Amino acid sequence: MRAAWIADAQTFAQWIERSGERAIGLDTEFMRRDTFHPKLALIQIAADGECALIDPLAIDAASGMRRLAQNRPWVMHSASEDMETLSPLLEGISLQLFDTQIAAAMCGLGFGLSYRNLVSTLLGVEIPKDETRSDWLRRPLSAAQIEYAEQDIAHLHELHALLEAKLAQRGRLAWHAEDCARLALRLRRAEPDPQPQRAFRNAATWPRDRQALLRRILCWRERAARALDRPRPWLLDDAGASSLAASPPASTHELFERTRGLRALRGPQRAELFELLRAPVSDAEIAETALILPPPSGEAKAGVTAMKRSVDAIALKLDIPAGLLCPRRLLEEYAVTREWPQALQGWRREALESELSGFL
Repeated sequence: MRAAWIADAQTFAQWIERSGERAIGLDTEFMRRDTFHPKLALIQIAADGECALIDPLAIDAASGMRRLAQNRPWVMHSASEDMETLSPLLEGISLQLFDTQIAAAMCGLGFGLSYRNLVSTLLGVEIPKDETRSDWLRRPLSAAQIEYAEQDIAHLHELHALLEAKLAQRGRLAWHAEDCARLALRLRRAEPDPQPQRAFRNAATWPRDRQALLRRILCWRERAARALDRPRPWLLDDAGASSLAASPPASTHELFERTRGLRALRGPQRAELFELLRAPVSDAEIAETALILPPPSGEAKAGVTAMKRSVDAIALKLDIPAGLLCPRRLLEEYAVTREWPQALQGWRREALESELSGFL
């Protein structure tokens, strides 16, 4: 299927008019080597038997993408990163999403299956993968890049039809719709994690004021990385953040020596960071800081092992990957907090809670 190259807004609008109101297949190409935000380089769309490659470097595609999101599902494969890339264009629009990777897992075809492998498995078509890491921001694109971009959307509608039928046969259309809606909602409300320190389990035994200081550093890093549009580790890597929170520098010279070589941590950012490190941690800040959960130990650790065996057995019975049903980290959270994880609501709670609660 040969795709039209679209590099002006009028042609894009005309193409949208012709596309009708049925589901569209969609993919993106983007670059994220030296920036915080992904750089959208290409939008590929398949609709009603036609394909188009939209050049977002030449036109503002926001209004067209918003029109395409109205009253029709978007068929995508592993949509998370593509949706993050497109989110500035969609401005919080509610999206009907059909993710073929999630559907494949619910149909027993494997967890995290690539588009290439899914097309090969269901359709018997082999897709080249040579252009996966090429420079999508260059113009003009090569013939190989264009062919690769076309292939990324050429089979989405056929996959959609096959997978939707398989989901219906298994009675899992509602499960799939729930997971896709949760994904679309999370991306639409994409905001920085207000409690990023929770990922630093090595700091679970730290005093509360040190945990609060770690949270302060990580929140600053997030704000600065977004504002500068640079990767977080270019400002401060995780090891550096932990080190500074555990033992704050006594002087700007010491901070410079301990953060030497960080590509985005310049004079103004270093001065701002030093002020944050030296400011006292208030009682209110401590109260606002969620405790870092330690790894399970003792009875809780034994409970996680038992729950994992149960999850594996349930997943086998349902013929879905255990990683899709319940990742181990959520079992560890449940064992430590004794509170049902928010990520296991809906169909997962119905499938798991009665079995897992007995192990605690």
